[in-house]
This record gives sequence, C-alpha cells and structure tokens, in this order.
Amino acid sequence: MTGQRYISPYTDFGFKYIFGSELNKEYLISFLNALFEGRHNIMDITYQNSEHLDEVVYSRRAIFDVYCTTDKGDHIIVEMQNVDQDYFADRMVYYSTFPIREQAKRGDWDYKLNPVYTIGILNFIFDKSSEDVHHEAKLMNVATKEVFYDKLSFITIELPKFNKKEDELVTLYDKWLFVLRNLSRLMERPAALQERVFASLFRHAEIDKMQPNERRQYEKSLFDYNDINNSNVKHFREGKEEGLREGLKEGERKKSLEIALKLKAAGVDEAVIVATTGLTKEEISRL
Repeated sequence: MTGQRYISPYTDFGFKYIFGSELNKEYLISFLNALFEGRHNIMDITYQNSEHLDEVVYSRRAIFDVYCTTDKGDHIIVEMQNVDQDYFADRMVYYSTFPIREQAKRGDWDYKLNPVYTIGILNFIFDKSSEDVHHEAKLMNVATKEVFYDKLSFITIELPKFNKKEDELVTLYDKWLFVLRNLSRLMERPAALQERVFASLFRHAEIDKMQPNERRQYEKSLFDYNDINNSNVKHFREGKEEGLREGLKEGERKKSLEIALKLKAAGVDEAVIVATTGLTKEEISRL
C-alpha cells in the first residue's frame, strides 16, 4: 500500500468502513439523498442485519454489504460488486426478496409493503448497450410501458463509465461517484469537494488513522480484492484446474464454494468448475 493515503471503497472492508457504520451514517444518508436527486429526503436511517438465511432446504445465505431502513420505512440494500457475473440481475432480484418477506405480519395483514431499493455499485460494465452510468429498473406493464409497481426498484451504478474530472463535478451525486471511483488514488481532498460530509469522510478514510486491528482487516480485504481482480482466465484454463482439484480432495465444502465463486467470477467455463470443485451445476448456478 505504499503511497496510498485513503482506503479503497472497492474492498469489502473499505466499503463497509465508509457506509456501514452507525457512527458515520451521515455518509450513507448523503450518498442516498444524492442518488435519489430530490425524489426522497432521507433524514435518518437504521442499520439492519445484513446477513439473511433462505427458508428452504439447503438454505442459502445472503450477506449484503449494507442494509438499512429509512425514517420513512423504505428498505435499502447497497452492494459493491467488483466482478461481473452471468446472473447478476438475478442476484439483485433474489436479494430484494428478503426485505420484502420480512415485512410480512402475523395474523391479519393487508399485504401493504414499504418500498424496497436494491442498489448495485459496480466496478464493471453491466449494460454494454448504453453509455449511461446510472440505471433504474422497475416492474413494467408491457402493453402500456408504464410502471406497474413503483415500490420495487433495482438501481445499478457502473463506475467504469464515470469519467468526470474534478472541474466537471456539478451535482452532489457527481461528487460521490468521483469519490467512489478515485478515493484510493487521491493524496488529498480535492478542492471541488468542499461539503462538510466530504471533509469528515476524508479524515475518516485515512489509513494511518485506523486502529491496528482495522488496518489488518483492511489489508486482508485489499489482498482479497487484488487477488480476485488480478485473476487471469487463461491462467486457469492452462492447467491450474488439476492442481486445484487435487487440493480440494480433502477440503471442506466451504472452501470448495469459495474457489468455485472465484473461478466463476473469472469467467471459467461451468464444466471446468464442476470438474475442479466436485460441486453440481445447480450449486454453481446459485453462486
């Protein structure tokens, strides 16, 4: 981390360090209000349990980066996603089912739901047909092209498409995207980011000001991030599968799932992952 002054929001620890703390929830509130651009005015949020277990046989666990409810009762999931996945849209829909179901009430209930927003901040190009950074999807009436249900929203933010420079930042949303895209590369707070929330954020994000245990967690998270993003598909396809297969013979199921997830993220063919990990196609498709 030589020369790096501020943490990287791309890392699991870094993202939660910025947005997942009750003591610093002003950052998440500011970001969400900027994202909604006046459509909502969030005054406060309450962090919810970010780990959920599906209520089916062979239950699958879902762990969100950040999950909160607003002062108006809206449910919001925010995820930082670094690697493309074949079924990322499916994953967002799957995640949205948890805050929907947990609103169910015992006894008489009229099925009224509060809005649910699933937000994916992406470090890859998700929609190659568009140059837009921000996308929002809702349930639509196919015939009329009008929104059928406005309480379920899926928002994706494609950071690689955001290329504005400091002198081009106009809105608060621009400034937040600039921070998310560039924080770990900056050596000081840019002059364009004069808002109090950014002054606080840049102080909070300094690596040298972390507690020793926080720094260790961050360095581990940074290593994992670099490990995944430096994975080379050709490297796996030219013989590494056999070495992984031998190493997994006595390994636990958890380790098999971790390795399968990395291979899938790197784009390795499903048949190769099956042969390497011993998992079934159904198990791999759910990753």
